[in-house]
Amino acid sequence: MTTWRLLDTGLRPAAQNIALNRALLEARQENASPSTLRFLRFEACALLGYHQSAEQELNLDYCREHGITIQRRITGGGAIYFDTTQIGWELYLHRHELGTADMTAISRRICEAAARGISALGVDARFRPRNDIEVDGRKISGTGGAFDGDALMYQGTLLIEFDVEKMLRVLKIPAEKLSHKAIASARERVANLADLLGQVPLMAQVQAALAGTFAEEFGVQFAPSPLTLHEEALYQAALTEIDHPDWINLLARPATDQPTLDAVRKFSGGLLRASVAFDRSHGRIKQVWFSGDVFISPRRTLADLEAALRDTLAEQLAHNVKRFFAGHAVDMLTLTADDFVSVLHEALAQANSEAAT
Repeated sequence: MTTWRLLDTGLRPAAQNIALNRALLEARQENASPSTLRFLRFEACALLGYHQSAEQELNLDYCREHGITIQRRITGGGAIYFDTTQIGWELYLHRHELGTADMTAISRRICEAAARGISALGVDARFRPRNDIEVDGRKISGTGGAFDGDALMYQGTLLIEFDVEKMLRVLKIPAEKLSHKAIASARERVANLADLLGQVPLMAQVQAALAGTFAEEFGVQFAPSPLTLHEEALYQAALTEIDHPDWINLLARPATDQPTLDAVRKFSGGLLRASVAFDRSHGRIKQVWFSGDVFISPRRTLADLEAALRDTLAEQLAHNVKRFFAGHAVDMLTLTADDFVSVLHEALAQANSEAAT
């Protein structure tokens, strides 16, 4: 039977974990290291996507006041908060071991295997496209992957005792999302493994469960093994670059280039408020947040719509909103998809008026 490596790099500062990402991915691309399942943990940090600016994405004052390190990932995507209350897992594989380069198919395969591992701990975890794992409709794991040539790095997190409020305060989001009601609502959308089990699981149990289902999925066995000398050299070289302000500030754009635009309108179906983080230079909606006094069932609809509209071109906004509601069974009383489009367009109109002055 084929043997893949099991690598536990333990609790580390963000710079070390990111440098290991680069080293392991480069080595796998060079065929200089085995396919690997890595477990990792982070000291408290805010991780930017490779193309993001800290000024635009993070509450820098809060990060400084609470000793939260800022770091930049080697992959794209949005900013995330990481700390010791989460367990990270990563797969470093070659394209031929996957049988496809279709990331949608890869995500489903890996996430379904991870969901079976989480379920083995005593919960009913399910894959939810595009790349989340949920328990009873609540997110317990987020995932994502990236190819470097023929090498894949696929990453996931597992929430153990995650503090949702701290995450909200680290990220730069509208004040309305920091109200007691909004924080309580955000907590309802995530699931912590410790809460579900009634106790904090042992790290060894979690690792064994995930390793077991990944081994079963790919028809391999895992054997613990440390970094190779080549990987260690790549790691040290990467760390020199990544553990440096020039890497963290690789992209530094003023917050004014990505304003948060707000609009609120009263419809027959209720009061609807939209806040839009808008990348003015690229005409792209980075993130949308909805709030207000409306009836919507299922309750997670607004969160799902926010996710669907992430990183949307302004010109595609109406189409994407209507496509979302066409594909979801939602009870909104008299509120309509056009109402959402209307309030979003009202928010975006502020960007146009500001540009004209």
